[in-house]
Amino acid sequence: MVRITTWNVNGIRNPFGYQPWRDKRTFAAMFDILEADIVVFQETKIQRKDLVDDMVLVPGWDCYWSLPKHKKGYAGVVIYTRQSVCAPIRAEEGITGALCPPGSTTSFSDGPQDQQIGGYPSQAQLEASLVDATTLDSEGRCVILEFPAFVLFGVYSPANRDETRDEFRLGFVDVLDARIRNLVAMGKRVILTGDLNISREELDTANAEAAMRKNGYTAEEYMSTPARRMFNQLLDGGKVLGERDQGREKPILWDICRGFHPTRKGMFTCWEQKVNARPGNYGARIDYVLSSLDMKAWFSYSNIQEGLMGSDHCPVYAVIKDQIDVNGEMVHTLDLMNPQGMFMDGLRQREYSTKDMLPMSGKLIPEFDGRRNIKDMFTRKPPLAKSQSTATPLASAEEGEDAKIDEIVGLSRDQIPQADLPTAPLANGQTTVTETVPPVAGKKRSSAPTSTNRPLKRSRSGVSVQAAPANSKGQQSLKGFFTKPTATAQVSSAAPSTTQEIEVQSGAGPKPGLEAAIVIHSNDTESLTYQKDREPIDSTTPTSPPATQDPDGSTDTLSAQTSPFKKGVDMEDSDKVHDPIQSKECWSKLFTKPAAPRCESHDEPCKTMLTKKSGMNCGRSFWMCARPLGPSGAKEKNTQWRCPTFIWCSDWNPNLPTTTTTTTTT
Repeated sequence: MVRITTWNVNGIRNPFGYQPWRDKRTFAAMFDILEADIVVFQETKIQRKDLVDDMVLVPGWDCYWSLPKHKKGYAGVVIYTRQSVCAPIRAEEGITGALCPPGSTTSFSDGPQDQQIGGYPSQAQLEASLVDATTLDSEGRCVILEFPAFVLFGVYSPANRDETRDEFRLGFVDVLDARIRNLVAMGKRVILTGDLNISREELDTANAEAAMRKNGYTAEEYMSTPARRMFNQLLDGGKVLGERDQGREKPILWDICRGFHPTRKGMFTCWEQKVNARPGNYGARIDYVLSSLDMKAWFSYSNIQEGLMGSDHCPVYAVIKDQIDVNGEMVHTLDLMNPQGMFMDGLRQREYSTKDMLPMSGKLIPEFDGRRNIKDMFTRKPPLAKSQSTATPLASAEEGEDAKIDEIVGLSRDQIPQADLPTAPLANGQTTVTETVPPVAGKKRSSAPTSTNRPLKRSRSGVSVQAAPANSKGQQSLKGFFTKPTATAQVSSAAPSTTQEIEVQSGAGPKPGLEAAIVIHSNDTESLTYQKDREPIDSTTPTSPPATQDPDGSTDTLSAQTSPFKKGVDMEDSDKVHDPIQSKECWSKLFTKPAAPRCESHDEPCKTMLTKKSGMNCGRSFWMCARPLGPSGAKEKNTQWRCPTFIWCSDWNPNLPTTTTTTTTT
């Protein structure tokens, strides 16, 4: 069987909290959870420059992208196909055929006949949309794949946001309808999947009555809104009031999920996140898997996966049987889901290869072409010279390479053993400070000293100062701003040396507060210690602590390595020292959030929201009940759902008695 899943992920990094550069989970693991063979994602919200290996080079999968041409982090559609099950024979981007294949200046509709999917809208059909073809396909809203069995549409239809987008939205739906009808007229089967942003009827939305009241619609007018009317004329069993429009006299698609659940209520696929409507199932069904009418008998089941989190939508899937009836003959599904000769009676005859890749394949994007996965970055080796032998040296170099790669991949720069990193030779006579890195389990460290390739800064006295290590945590708290630790650094040299005292001229040493490792070019110096705001001293010779004089003339003797903030220092003797504890308390009081009021029905802390609706209250914050919205979509008293508590933040004073708190219901 072949399972097709569609999902508006609201950002391709969102599902399961997935972040490819941090998380070890892969897209292949996500597909295993979906148990799908064809996965259609909408609203990927990503640009080409942000694509990473884990999104494109998925082992065992191919992908076909449509990304917005102008807007950044907007819309976007991608279709993934499992190579062991199916392989398309043609792929296109956009619904009009006006775009060009990768690396070509010829549009899909003007390309060679054997490379066209077909069904392109006529000039008259395009003119009826009021939006030109290039503009309709500029937002990355459609990918079309053709298999021998059918043509698959992955679509993200524009939403009904405001009047400024009405022409674009209606034009997109109109041209999509024309393209599908043209393909069916050619004798091709069609499967339409994706977020169409249209609910069929009252059964498919929880706020139908509220929407009618808000817009002043009657039930007939609600069903006759332009986009909904066009959509229902496309569907078998769709509610169409009055005579059908010209060119849409017959329905051509079947709503698969509704076909298996004809009377099911609350079968919603999208919920409003701002009001936390998902727990109460106050949503709408706007995501679909639709098929040609002659494919009804092909499907064994269809449903939604409302329990799968990661987006404000949930996946919808449909399952195709193993054996399907094609013109009265039973044919194995795999035979019709792959190029001719790849399968016969459901048995593979040849393996999928790079020759089967289409120009639209994501693996042929220049940044990913010729690569398999991230390990290739470490396993690639330069070609050997003709005279170089490939005997023992090469074999020993390759021994255990996979284990070495597994250790390195995923580690940060400071976690990788330095023996495994490239090093650059330094000038003769220069001594460097080597990093101390804990050994990796199961891996032997080289005993030979290595040097880092980090640049050194040279002071006027000839002392080279190396920047603080990359793994330094820096300031971690407000207290750290006032209590910077005193830094000391020691320098070692491989050559035999004697201890000597080095006098640093004024301005030649490190600046006060500089935390750095110091490299001495002199070979007869073994160790040297710099202290903040002090002259260098010989670390092997005990010195008496300097005396400091207070403004009143009294003196205080401190250790050479004692910080003014360390234990034992009289903080009251210095008017220039900030108390970190007192400062922290002051800042804490300043930034502490006020205590939240409690809602009237549940006596639970409220949450704050910001008014974004235009008007006199735009930008004002308010408190409201933190519970999710109920199935009715209204605020309810004495129930488990959101209660009517509403308080403007400017009116709330936690120091006043509760009885004086103003609470209004809306």
